[in-house]
Amino acid sequence: MSPTSRAGFERFVAGLPGTSLVEQWESVVAKVGGKVFCLLGPSDGSIAFKVSQTSFEGLTACPGIGQAPYFARGQWVTAKRGALEEETLRAYLKEAHRIIAAKLTKKARAELGL
Repeated sequence: MSPTSRAGFERFVAGLPGTSLVEQWESVVAKVGGKVFCLLGPSDGSIAFKVSQTSFEGLTACPGIGQAPYFARGQWVTAKRGALEEETLRAYLKEAHRIIAAKLTKKARAELGL
């Protein structure tokens, strides 16, 4: 199931440790330890997610991928449906989870089993 469909997105990110899903900003938002790491747009299947500085520079040069509105300053990108192969997108979502989880306190990571 594609992570750009609502069911596929929810199924995939819910499988990442310590993840919660909420409806916020007219989107499905995935959080770890209460901090957002990715979100699925309301209707077009676009996904915004956190990336490293290096990935940010490379990805924003690709067609169908740009700086995420309101989040770009923190190295967030938005990928339109089909801009990335599904396996690549899943890898970026896992990395977004890892980046955000790494910023949690040691205690919070332990409580979430991370």
